[in-house]
Order: sequence, then structure tokens, then C-alpha cells
Amino acid sequence: MPILQPNFSLRSLNTFGIDAMADLYLPVREVADLQWLHSALKTDPALARLPRLILGGGSNLVLTGDFHGLVLHSCSSGIALVGQDTQHSLVRAAAGVGWHELVNWTLERQLGGLENLSLIPGTVGAAPIQNIGAYGVEMERHFHSLTAFDLQRGTLFTLDRSACRFGYRDSIFKHDWRDRAVIVDVTFTLPRHWTPDLRYAELAAALATIATPTMQQVSAAVIAIRQRKLPDPAVIGNAGSFFKNPLVSRVQRDALLAQHPALVSHDQPDGSTKLAAGWLIDQCGWKGRALGTVGVYHQQALVLVNLGGARGADVLQLARAIQADVLQRFGVQLEPEPTFV
Repeated sequence: MPILQPNFSLRSLNTFGIDAMADLYLPVREVADLQWLHSALKTDPALARLPRLILGGGSNLVLTGDFHGLVLHSCSSGIALVGQDTQHSLVRAAAGVGWHELVNWTLERQLGGLENLSLIPGTVGAAPIQNIGAYGVEMERHFHSLTAFDLQRGTLFTLDRSACRFGYRDSIFKHDWRDRAVIVDVTFTLPRHWTPDLRYAELAAALATIATPTMQQVSAAVIAIRQRKLPDPAVIGNAGSFFKNPLVSRVQRDALLAQHPALVSHDQPDGSTKLAAGWLIDQCGWKGRALGTVGVYHQQALVLVNLGGARGADVLQLARAIQADVLQRFGVQLEPEPTFV
């Protein structure tokens, strides 16, 4: 039977390295753990009233204080090839599997598609929630379906791509199913006839000397770029890209471009334009600067880092200062990417 652990430290379970406590902690290794919890919630009104936090790798999370509720930590494991036809392979991974572990598993079996998403921290179960993306590819492109457990009804259910309502760093799990559904596993559809996606300019430049790069070479190039620009959370606490790249109208982009000719922007299929948040922050002079125990990484202005002993309040203070400066100079409101708890 699962055991609820009281007064549990979350410091090692969030990549920013913020020291915070959870009133109750439950590791979730299998569906039976969730079924037990559902029964416990029905019989214990006090437990049912507690706030809940569903935690994966803790890489997209900022703890602003102790969590006075129940933390459900996804610890499941297992990856399998579950289907294949002439066009696609279906790969299913448990929610607790590390995302990069899944990418390596597919590459070892010559299953391409996820290589542009190499080295993204976090777990498989968190990937659909955030609709993770990097170097020209978002997870939804290769998403097939997922299985989740409804804590309210005590039942398993399946969602396909359309039901997940994926958006830019968004999904239905940030809205309708927030804190109610626990993702159990995710199935991906990967092409049998793979071709590299090198639309991202920096990635294309890194592989320019290779006529026909393999999926492993694409992955290696992505890893090299990420390691050059982004700090290792095991060495310097951080939550990855801290702000979303803002979407603005092309009219607003053109007006900004007239004032700032070096503005970095990318037109989107829906007619909007995505601005590079890191560039905006850098132009405001924040790259490499610190505010108390939190700073902006010297290699990438999009990343905030723990300089030692940072609290959630310190992170919030720096984030708000950056937002204010960008808004004042460019008229653009930056939106944080991590979840604040």
C-alpha cells in the first residue's frame, strides 16, 4: 500500500533548487497508487480538500514557498514499441520516464522524429502539459495519444491530439484537467521514412558541412547547442527558458522593426509574429546581471539561475523587474513559461 510522507523536502525535485516543503508527498509508480489515492480521497474529507501538485521532473516549476497540500510525484518507468506499419512506428513511454531517456531510446532503435527535442529536461508525462518544443519542432507534431487517471472519478481515460488542445507551451492540462488528471503514459507516432528537420537556422548552420546528417548527428548538434547556451540544472539551478517568446501582430512587429532594425522575429502560419524574448531581455541589459540570489545567465538571457540559496520570492522579484523593463522599452508583455506554485 502506498504511504503518504509528511513534511517532505522538494529541494531535489525542482531543477531551480529552491528549498521548500510539502505537507504530504506520494510517489506514483503505477496506476494502483492512483486508485488507492482515489479511495483515500473519498473516505478522508480533509485529504480531499488539500491542494494538489502533480510533479514530474520539476524542470518547469518555481516554488514560491512551502506547499501546503499533497504532491503527487510521477515515478513510473518503461518504454515500448507498441505498433508499426509501413509509414509510422508507435512508441509508448510511462509518464515518469525522463524525456531525454526516451529520445535516446528511439535513436538507439533508428526511430527518428524526436531528435530536435534532445536534452530537454523533465519527464514524458510533463511533455504534453507544456507541449515542449525546441529547434523548430514541438512535441505535438509526433504526439499520438495519452492515458490519464481522473482523480475525481477514479477512472482511466484516453485523449488524442485534438482533445489535448495543444497550443504554444499550452494544453488542456493547464486548464480543464489541471490538478485533476494524472498522466500515466504517452504514445508517440514516429515516421518510418525519416528526414531531418533543419529549418532552425542555428541547427542548420551546425550541420552545414554534412550533406545528409543522420538522426544521431542532428541530436548531437542539438545537444552541443544546448550545452553551449544553457546551464546544466545539476550544476546551476534553473528552470530552463523562463519566458515564452511573445506573439504579436505583424503590424506591431513592423512598428518595432522600424525602431529596432536588429529585432529578431519569426512569422507564424496564423499571421502573427513570434519575437525572441531572449533578444528583448538582452537589449534591456539584463544578460549576466543579478538581483540578490537570482541572476540572468551570461550565455542566454532567457534563463534565470539560482546563484545560491534563492527563494521563490527572489525569482519573482527578478522576473517582474525584467517584465517591467521589456514592457517599458518595447511595449511587449513577457509571460513566464514555468508554473508558479
